[in-house]
Amino acid sequence: MITVGVEEEYLLVDPLTAVPASRVEEVSRTAGLGRLAERGEVQDELLQAQIEVATPVCSTLAEVGGHLLRLRHALASAAEANGCRIAATGAAPLPGDRPVPVTPMPRYRRLEGAARQLVDEQLICGMHVHVGVPDPETGVAVLNRIRPWLPTLLAMSVNSPLWDGRDTGFASWRTIVFGRWPVSGPPPAFDGFADYERRLDALVASGVVADRAQAYWQARLSDRYPTVEVRCPDVQLRADDAVMIAGIVRALVATAVAETEAGVAPDPCAPELLHAANWHAARHGLNSTLVGRDGLPCSSGDLLSALFRHLTTALEESGDFREVSALVHRMLREGTPADRQRRALADGGLRGLIDLITGTTASD
Repeated sequence: MITVGVEEEYLLVDPLTAVPASRVEEVSRTAGLGRLAERGEVQDELLQAQIEVATPVCSTLAEVGGHLLRLRHALASAAEANGCRIAATGAAPLPGDRPVPVTPMPRYRRLEGAARQLVDEQLICGMHVHVGVPDPETGVAVLNRIRPWLPTLLAMSVNSPLWDGRDTGFASWRTIVFGRWPVSGPPPAFDGFADYERRLDALVASGVVADRAQAYWQARLSDRYPTVEVRCPDVQLRADDAVMIAGIVRALVATAVAETEAGVAPDPCAPELLHAANWHAARHGLNSTLVGRDGLPCSSGDLLSALFRHLTTALEESGDFREVSALVHRMLREGTPADRQRRALADGGLRGLIDLITGTTASD
Protein backbone atom coordinates (compact mmCIF):
# COMPACT_ATOMS: atom_id res chain seq x y z
CA MET A 1 0.00 0.00 0.00
CA ILE A 2 1.40 3.40 -1.01
CA THR A 3 1.55 5.67 2.04
CA VAL A 4 -0.10 9.07 2.23
CA GLY A 5 -0.04 12.00 4.61
CA VAL A 6 -1.83 15.35 4.65
CA GLU A 7 -0.92 18.83 5.85
CA GLU A 8 -3.69 21.40 6.28
CA GLU A 9 -3.44 25.12 6.96
CA TYR A 10 -6.22 27.05 8.69
CA LEU A 11 -6.92 30.68 9.47
CA LEU A 12 -7.56 31.90 13.00
CA VAL A 13 -10.49 34.33 12.90
CA ASP A 14 -12.68 36.37 15.18
CA PRO A 15 -15.93 34.40 15.66
CA LEU A 16 -18.13 37.48 15.11
CA THR A 17 -16.37 39.36 12.33
CA ALA A 18 -14.21 36.72 10.56
CA VAL A 19 -11.27 39.16 10.77
CA PRO A 20 -7.92 37.34 11.14
CA ALA A 21 -6.91 36.83 14.77
CA SER A 22 -3.17 36.80 15.58
CA ARG A 23 -3.28 34.13 18.28
CA VAL A 24 -1.26 31.25 16.90
CA GLU A 25 1.08 31.10 19.90
CA GLU A 26 -1.78 30.77 22.39
CA VAL A 27 -3.72 28.29 20.25
CA SER A 28 -0.66 26.13 19.60
CA ARG A 29 0.21 26.08 23.29
CA THR A 30 -3.33 25.15 24.30
CA ALA A 31 -3.60 22.44 21.64
CA GLY A 32 -0.28 20.97 22.81
CA LEU A 33 -1.58 20.66 26.36
CA GLY A 34 -4.59 18.61 25.28
CA ARG A 35 -4.93 14.88 24.67
CA LEU A 36 -5.81 15.00 20.96
CA ALA A 37 -2.70 16.47 19.34
CA GLU A 38 0.86 15.13 19.53
CA ARG A 39 3.99 17.26 19.55
CA GLY A 40 4.95 18.11 15.98
CA GLU A 41 1.45 17.62 14.57
CA VAL A 42 0.58 21.31 15.10
CA GLN A 43 2.90 23.84 13.49
CA ASP A 44 3.21 27.59 13.05
CA GLU A 45 2.88 29.19 9.64
CA LEU A 46 4.14 32.37 7.99
CA LEU A 47 1.64 34.72 9.65
CA GLN A 48 0.41 34.69 13.24
CA ALA A 49 -3.21 34.22 12.16
CA GLN A 50 -2.41 30.88 10.49
CA ILE A 51 -1.82 27.42 11.90
CA GLU A 52 -0.97 24.09 10.29
CA VAL A 53 -1.52 20.44 11.14
CA ALA A 54 0.23 17.38 9.74
CA THR A 55 -1.11 13.85 9.95
CA PRO A 56 1.16 10.89 10.63
CA VAL A 57 2.06 8.63 7.71
CA CYS A 58 -1.11 6.73 6.78
CA SER A 59 -1.83 3.57 4.82
CA THR A 60 -5.59 4.00 4.40
CA LEU A 61 -8.00 6.86 3.77
CA ALA A 62 -9.79 5.91 6.98
CA GLU A 63 -6.59 6.74 8.85
CA VAL A 64 -6.29 10.07 7.00
CA GLY A 65 -9.87 11.02 7.86
CA GLY A 66 -9.52 9.96 11.48
CA HIS A 67 -6.35 11.97 12.04
CA LEU A 68 -7.75 15.06 10.31
CA LEU A 69 -10.90 14.96 12.44
CA ARG A 70 -8.82 14.49 15.59
CA LEU A 71 -6.53 17.39 14.75
CA ARG A 72 -9.37 19.66 13.65
CA HIS A 73 -11.17 18.96 16.94
CA ALA A 74 -8.00 19.68 18.91
CA LEU A 75 -7.42 23.01 17.18
CA ALA A 76 -11.09 24.02 17.24
CA SER A 77 -11.19 23.48 21.01
CA ALA A 78 -7.91 25.32 21.53
CA ALA A 79 -9.08 28.23 19.38
CA GLU A 80 -12.40 28.52 21.26
CA ALA A 81 -10.47 28.58 24.53
CA ASN A 82 -8.54 31.59 23.23
CA GLY A 83 -11.46 33.59 21.84
CA CYS A 84 -11.18 32.70 18.17
CA ARG A 85 -12.05 29.95 15.69
CA ILE A 86 -10.21 28.01 13.04
CA ALA A 87 -11.55 28.64 9.56
CA ALA A 88 -11.10 26.12 6.75
CA THR A 89 -11.02 28.57 3.88
CA GLY A 90 -8.36 29.06 1.22
CA ALA A 91 -8.27 32.85 1.67
CA ALA A 92 -9.21 35.31 4.38
CA PRO A 93 -12.61 36.71 3.37
CA LEU A 94 -12.08 39.95 5.32
CA PRO A 95 -8.95 41.95 6.18
CA GLY A 96 -8.02 43.35 9.55
CA ASP A 97 -7.24 46.98 10.35
CA ARG A 98 -3.50 46.32 10.06
CA PRO A 99 -1.26 43.60 8.61
CA VAL A 100 -1.02 40.37 10.58
CA PRO A 101 2.43 40.06 12.19
CA VAL A 102 4.90 37.57 10.78
CA THR A 103 5.73 34.57 12.95
CA PRO A 104 9.15 35.44 14.48
CA MET A 105 11.32 32.85 12.73
CA PRO A 106 14.47 33.78 10.76
CA ARG A 107 13.20 32.32 7.47
CA TYR A 108 9.90 34.17 7.72
CA ARG A 109 11.70 37.40 8.62
CA ARG A 110 13.82 37.04 5.47
CA LEU A 111 10.70 36.57 3.36
CA GLU A 112 9.17 39.68 4.93
CA GLY A 113 12.24 41.70 4.10
CA ALA A 114 12.31 40.46 0.52
CA ALA A 115 8.62 40.85 -0.37
CA ARG A 116 6.72 42.77 2.27
CA GLN A 117 3.43 43.26 0.42
CA LEU A 118 3.28 39.62 -0.70
CA VAL A 119 3.86 38.46 2.86
CA ASP A 120 1.20 40.84 4.21
CA GLU A 121 -1.29 39.34 1.75
CA GLN A 122 -0.31 35.72 2.35
CA LEU A 123 -3.47 35.06 4.37
CA ILE A 124 -4.15 31.97 2.30
CA CYS A 125 -4.42 28.33 3.30
CA GLY A 126 -3.71 25.21 1.32
CA MET A 127 -3.73 21.45 1.62
CA HIS A 128 -0.59 19.46 0.85
CA VAL A 129 -0.77 15.74 0.10
CA HIS A 130 2.39 13.65 0.52
CA VAL A 131 2.49 10.29 -1.26
CA GLY A 132 5.35 7.86 -0.80
CA VAL A 133 7.59 7.02 -3.76
CA PRO A 134 10.35 4.37 -3.85
CA ASP A 135 13.17 6.72 -4.88
CA PRO A 136 13.76 10.28 -6.17
CA GLU A 137 14.15 9.18 -9.79
CA THR A 138 10.71 7.61 -9.70
CA GLY A 139 9.44 10.70 -7.90
CA VAL A 140 10.51 12.95 -10.78
CA ALA A 141 8.91 10.56 -13.27
CA VAL A 142 5.71 10.86 -11.23
CA LEU A 143 5.87 14.67 -11.36
CA ASN A 144 6.17 14.54 -15.15
CA ARG A 145 3.09 12.31 -15.41
CA ILE A 146 0.76 14.03 -12.96
CA ARG A 147 1.40 17.64 -14.01
CA PRO A 148 -1.30 17.64 -16.77
CA TRP A 149 -3.91 16.65 -14.15
CA LEU A 150 -3.09 19.41 -11.64
CA PRO A 151 -5.58 21.96 -13.10
CA THR A 152 -8.38 19.37 -12.85
CA LEU A 153 -7.43 18.66 -9.24
CA LEU A 154 -7.40 22.40 -8.53
CA ALA A 155 -10.84 22.84 -10.10
CA MET A 156 -12.25 20.18 -7.75
CA SER A 157 -10.68 21.73 -4.63
CA VAL A 158 -11.37 25.47 -5.07
CA ASN A 159 -12.30 27.09 -1.74
CA SER A 160 -11.25 30.76 -1.81
CA PRO A 161 -13.70 32.96 -3.74
CA LEU A 162 -13.76 35.87 -1.26
CA TRP A 163 -11.05 38.44 -0.47
CA ASP A 164 -11.00 41.89 1.07
CA GLY A 165 -14.73 41.78 1.76
CA ARG A 166 -15.93 40.97 -1.75
CA ASP A 167 -16.27 38.22 -4.30
CA THR A 168 -13.12 38.08 -6.42
CA GLY A 169 -14.81 36.38 -9.37
CA PHE A 170 -12.30 33.55 -8.91
CA ALA A 171 -13.06 30.20 -7.35
CA SER A 172 -9.50 29.93 -5.99
CA TRP A 173 -8.10 33.37 -5.25
CA ARG A 174 -5.42 31.60 -3.21
CA THR A 175 -3.96 30.26 -6.46
CA ILE A 176 -3.71 33.77 -7.88
CA VAL A 177 -2.08 35.14 -4.71
CA PHE A 178 0.45 32.31 -4.67
CA GLY A 179 1.17 32.85 -8.36
CA ARG A 180 2.88 36.16 -7.61
CA TRP A 181 5.94 34.46 -6.10
CA PRO A 182 8.94 33.96 -8.41
CA VAL A 183 8.59 30.17 -8.64
CA SER A 184 5.03 28.88 -8.48
CA GLY A 185 2.28 27.16 -10.43
CA PRO A 186 2.56 23.82 -12.25
CA PRO A 187 6.08 22.40 -12.36
CA PRO A 188 8.06 22.10 -15.58
CA ALA A 189 8.90 18.73 -17.08
CA PHE A 190 12.25 17.37 -15.91
CA ASP A 191 14.79 15.14 -17.61
CA GLY A 192 15.27 12.93 -14.57
CA PHE A 193 16.29 13.54 -10.96
CA ALA A 194 19.69 15.03 -11.84
CA ASP A 195 17.95 17.67 -13.97
CA TYR A 196 15.47 18.37 -11.13
CA GLU A 197 18.35 18.94 -8.68
CA ARG A 198 20.33 21.03 -11.15
CA ARG A 199 17.40 23.35 -11.80
CA LEU A 200 16.58 23.76 -8.11
CA ASP A 201 20.22 24.55 -7.37
CA ALA A 202 20.26 27.11 -10.19
CA LEU A 203 17.18 28.83 -8.76
CA VAL A 204 18.80 29.14 -5.34
CA ALA A 205 22.10 30.28 -6.89
CA SER A 206 20.25 33.04 -8.72
CA GLY A 207 19.46 34.66 -5.37
CA VAL A 208 15.84 35.23 -6.38
CA VAL A 209 14.60 32.47 -4.07
CA ALA A 210 16.07 32.13 -0.62
CA ASP A 211 16.11 28.33 -0.48
CA ARG A 212 14.71 25.20 -2.10
CA ALA A 213 11.53 25.40 -0.03
CA GLN A 214 10.65 28.63 -1.85
CA ALA A 215 10.20 26.74 -5.12
CA TYR A 216 6.43 26.85 -4.69
CA TRP A 217 5.56 24.48 -7.51
CA GLN A 218 2.15 22.87 -7.18
CA ALA A 219 3.87 19.48 -7.13
CA ARG A 220 7.45 18.78 -6.11
CA LEU A 221 9.64 16.30 -4.28
CA SER A 222 9.67 16.78 -0.54
CA ASP A 223 13.08 17.66 0.92
CA ARG A 224 12.07 16.14 4.27
CA TYR A 225 10.31 12.91 3.33
CA PRO A 226 10.56 10.27 0.56
CA THR A 227 7.40 11.62 -1.03
CA VAL A 228 5.89 13.54 -3.88
CA GLU A 229 4.14 16.58 -2.42
CA VAL A 230 1.05 17.88 -4.26
CA ARG A 231 0.28 21.44 -3.15
CA CYS A 232 -2.32 22.83 -5.55
CA PRO A 233 -5.54 22.23 -3.51
CA ASP A 234 -7.07 24.89 -1.32
CA VAL A 235 -7.69 23.72 2.23
CA GLN A 236 -11.04 21.91 2.29
CA LEU A 237 -14.17 22.83 4.21
CA ARG A 238 -14.70 19.35 5.61
CA ALA A 239 -12.35 16.59 6.64
CA ASP A 240 -13.96 14.14 4.23
CA ASP A 241 -13.55 16.65 1.38
CA ALA A 242 -9.84 16.45 2.19
CA VAL A 243 -10.03 12.64 2.23
CA MET A 244 -11.47 12.74 -1.30
CA ILE A 245 -8.58 14.88 -2.54
CA ALA A 246 -6.01 12.70 -0.76
CA GLY A 247 -7.47 9.57 -2.35
CA ILE A 248 -7.32 11.09 -5.83
CA VAL A 249 -3.74 12.29 -5.36
CA ARG A 250 -2.60 8.90 -4.11
CA ALA A 251 -4.25 7.23 -7.10
CA LEU A 252 -2.57 9.72 -9.47
CA VAL A 253 0.81 8.88 -7.98
CA ALA A 254 0.16 5.11 -8.00
CA THR A 255 -0.92 5.27 -11.64
CA ALA A 256 2.17 7.30 -12.53
CA VAL A 257 4.44 4.79 -10.77
CA ALA A 258 2.80 1.92 -12.66
CA GLU A 259 3.20 3.77 -15.97
CA THR A 260 6.85 4.46 -15.20
CA GLU A 261 7.52 0.81 -14.44
CA ALA A 262 5.72 -0.20 -17.65
CA GLY A 263 7.76 2.25 -19.73
CA VAL A 264 4.75 4.36 -20.73
CA ALA A 265 5.84 7.80 -21.92
CA PRO A 266 4.28 10.80 -20.14
CA ASP A 267 1.75 12.89 -22.03
CA PRO A 268 3.42 15.96 -23.55
CA CYS A 269 2.04 19.17 -22.10
CA ALA A 270 3.31 22.58 -23.17
CA PRO A 271 4.09 24.75 -20.12
CA GLU A 272 2.15 27.74 -21.48
CA LEU A 273 -0.99 25.62 -21.96
CA LEU A 274 -0.62 24.10 -18.51
CA HIS A 275 -0.32 27.52 -16.88
CA ALA A 276 -3.32 28.76 -18.86
CA ALA A 277 -5.31 25.69 -17.79
CA ASN A 278 -4.33 26.32 -14.16
CA TRP A 279 -5.46 29.96 -14.29
CA HIS A 280 -8.75 28.92 -15.93
CA ALA A 281 -9.37 26.30 -13.21
CA ALA A 282 -8.70 28.89 -10.51
CA ARG A 283 -11.09 31.29 -12.21
CA HIS A 284 -14.04 28.96 -12.72
CA GLY A 285 -13.63 25.80 -10.66
CA LEU A 286 -16.02 23.27 -12.18
CA ASN A 287 -18.52 25.89 -13.36
CA SER A 288 -17.20 26.17 -16.90
CA THR A 289 -15.09 24.26 -19.33
CA LEU A 290 -11.68 23.00 -18.33
CA VAL A 291 -8.64 22.73 -20.55
CA GLY A 292 -8.01 19.13 -21.51
CA ARG A 293 -4.61 17.48 -21.73
CA ASP A 294 -4.69 18.16 -25.47
CA GLY A 295 -4.95 21.90 -24.77
CA LEU A 296 -8.54 22.15 -26.04
CA PRO A 297 -11.66 23.19 -24.10
CA CYS A 298 -13.47 20.27 -22.51
CA SER A 299 -16.57 20.12 -20.32
CA SER A 300 -15.73 19.66 -16.65
CA GLY A 301 -17.89 16.53 -16.55
CA ASP A 302 -16.04 14.94 -19.45
CA LEU A 303 -12.65 15.71 -17.92
CA LEU A 304 -13.69 14.31 -14.53
CA SER A 305 -14.85 11.15 -16.30
CA ALA A 306 -11.48 10.93 -18.05
CA LEU A 307 -9.73 11.38 -14.71
CA PHE A 308 -11.68 8.52 -13.15
CA ARG A 309 -10.99 6.24 -16.10
CA HIS A 310 -7.31 7.06 -15.65
CA LEU A 311 -7.44 6.24 -11.92
CA THR A 312 -9.88 3.32 -11.74
CA THR A 313 -7.26 0.57 -11.46
CA ALA A 314 -5.29 2.38 -8.74
CA LEU A 315 -8.43 3.24 -6.77
CA GLU A 316 -9.66 -0.35 -6.92
CA GLU A 317 -6.28 -1.78 -5.90
CA SER A 318 -6.13 0.49 -2.84
CA GLY A 319 -9.76 -0.21 -1.93
CA ASP A 320 -10.59 3.49 -2.29
CA PHE A 321 -12.84 3.45 -5.36
CA ARG A 322 -16.21 3.32 -3.59
CA GLU A 323 -15.37 6.00 -1.01
CA VAL A 324 -13.70 8.41 -3.42
CA SER A 325 -16.39 8.07 -6.10
CA ALA A 326 -19.15 8.62 -3.51
CA LEU A 327 -17.43 11.78 -2.24
CA VAL A 328 -16.95 13.06 -5.79
CA HIS A 329 -20.65 12.51 -6.54
CA ARG A 330 -21.56 14.41 -3.38
CA MET A 331 -19.28 17.27 -4.41
CA LEU A 332 -20.96 17.38 -7.83
CA ARG A 333 -24.40 17.57 -6.16
CA GLU A 334 -23.44 20.24 -3.60
CA GLY A 335 -20.91 22.15 -5.67
CA THR A 336 -17.30 22.88 -4.88
CA PRO A 337 -16.38 24.48 -1.54
CA ALA A 338 -16.17 27.83 -3.38
CA ASP A 339 -19.76 27.36 -4.59
CA ARG A 340 -20.84 26.59 -1.02
CA GLN A 341 -19.09 29.72 0.33
CA ARG A 342 -20.91 31.90 -2.18
CA ARG A 343 -24.27 30.30 -1.35
CA ALA A 344 -23.68 30.69 2.39
CA LEU A 345 -22.92 34.38 1.96
CA ALA A 346 -25.92 34.94 -0.31
CA ASP A 347 -28.34 33.05 1.94
CA GLY A 348 -27.07 33.97 5.40
CA GLY A 349 -24.81 36.99 5.01
CA LEU A 350 -21.60 37.22 6.99
CA ARG A 351 -23.04 35.07 9.79
CA GLY A 352 -23.84 32.31 7.35
CA LEU A 353 -20.35 32.45 5.87
CA ILE A 354 -18.67 32.35 9.29
CA ASP A 355 -20.78 29.38 10.33
CA LEU A 356 -19.81 27.54 7.15
CA ILE A 357 -16.05 28.09 7.19
CA THR A 358 -15.70 27.60 10.97
CA GLY A 359 -18.59 25.31 11.82
CA THR A 360 -17.78 22.41 9.54
CA THR A 361 -14.06 22.25 10.23
CA ALA A 362 -14.41 19.81 13.08
CA SER A 363 -17.95 18.44 12.84
CA ASP A 364 -17.85 16.66 9.48
